[in-house]
Amino acid sequence: MDARLEQLLTRRRFLELTRTGIGVAALATLFGEDLLAQAPGGAGTSVGGLPGLPHFAPKAKRVIYLFQSGAPSQHELWDYKPRLQEMVGDDLPASVRGNQRVTTMTAGQESFPLVPSRFRFAQHGQSRAWVSDLMPHTAKIVDELCFIKTMHTEAINHDPGITFFQTGAQLAGRPSMGAWLSYGLGTMNSDLPTFVAMVSKGSAQTGQPLYDRLWGSGFLPTRYQGVKFLSTGDPVLYLSNPPGVDPDTRRRFLDDLGALNQLKEAEFGDPETATRIAQYEMAFRMQTSVPELTDLSDEPDSIFELYGPDSRTPGSFARNCLLARRLAERDVRFIQCFHRGWDQHTRLPRGIERQAKDVDQPQAALVQDLKNRGLLDETLVVWGGEFGRSAYCQGVFTEETYGRDHHPRCFTIWMAGGGVKPGITYGETDDFSYNIATDPVHVHDLHATMLHLLGIDHTKLTFLYQGRNFRLTDVRGQVVTGVLA
Repeated sequence: MDARLEQLLTRRRFLELTRTGIGVAALATLFGEDLLAQAPGGAGTSVGGLPGLPHFAPKAKRVIYLFQSGAPSQHELWDYKPRLQEMVGDDLPASVRGNQRVTTMTAGQESFPLVPSRFRFAQHGQSRAWVSDLMPHTAKIVDELCFIKTMHTEAINHDPGITFFQTGAQLAGRPSMGAWLSYGLGTMNSDLPTFVAMVSKGSAQTGQPLYDRLWGSGFLPTRYQGVKFLSTGDPVLYLSNPPGVDPDTRRRFLDDLGALNQLKEAEFGDPETATRIAQYEMAFRMQTSVPELTDLSDEPDSIFELYGPDSRTPGSFARNCLLARRLAERDVRFIQCFHRGWDQHTRLPRGIERQAKDVDQPQAALVQDLKNRGLLDETLVVWGGEFGRSAYCQGVFTEETYGRDHHPRCFTIWMAGGGVKPGITYGETDDFSYNIATDPVHVHDLHATMLHLLGIDHTKLTFLYQGRNFRLTDVRGQVVTGVLA
């Protein structure tokens, strides 16, 4: 045996390393578990975040982000524009379009005929919010919602647009929002990940690919990345013990492996070694916590009826919304439900009708269920896609079959709970939902506002990387005070 290796493995060397830091990462995990159990605040107490965070008293403890991948059309869902009915087929006025760029899919069109929605709109609730008949269940909870009609972004294509909303940058490589929160605020549950992502595919049978980097940690240590839950087999990859390995054997194996990793961590100080130790320990605890979480046999029939028939189907948006509520009950910090299928460039009416049916009942049920359980006030729910859709038709226009191109200039999202003012509509667009008339909200503004609701000054949550202090909101972002309760 190499003499240097012999020295590393001697009892004296082991104790010396212990005194200088060996085992800190593993012990931190165990101490964190004890702190969570003993903390005077009880459930919801954070462990493992940065010193001094939150910066001020938070309104929300956690986030459920219902991300609608593919860019849902505000024209068919939320932003009622009756003037389009009066100008159907007319070319979009040059004064409205200006010099704004369009995608290559419509840049070659000789005209840009205006097309109204085929679907009827009505006002609902005491807030008199406009909602189309594609969302009848959501229409019943509008007094819990804060609609932002004036979201805008620089991204005009899907992948940069989706990446921008998750990470605050259009190019890949930055940490996702959930990773920033894991890093800054720590965990409230030692037996489940701080950040969970779930993906469902819509009935429209279209959709952009969603990459693991969308819930990744970027340049933050990998311990802060999201854990993707799967709809088939083990909810988390490699969670089950292999044949012939019982829990006691697994525990002994992890203890020995942890000791070896601790030696390496103490010798080289690589934070990824500490991450590996923590991940092995988390995986061991998740062997019990995750099956209990995903076993819905304790949910009464009334809950499945509330979320709709798809809630019994693994991998559906409805099922993921129900799991999101269960994760919120267990104090998971950031829960992201991606739903694919909103990319309707042609034959939009039929596609969006099916897509809306996927999400309408479960998203309304989630908000109502959280409220019934006393969780909505401390849970921020966000719904929206990466950009909106154009007022003009893409391709051949008929009233039965039409499409819409990408439109980053203005689109609608909604928020609920977690310190957001309920029953309001913020911002106005022009008669064509093409430009913003009042109160614009940029992606960085949304991120700053979400962080504010979680008790974070977005300018102070930073990470030093390659000589620069990076943050989720880059060098921009203003809190949208008009949506705060």
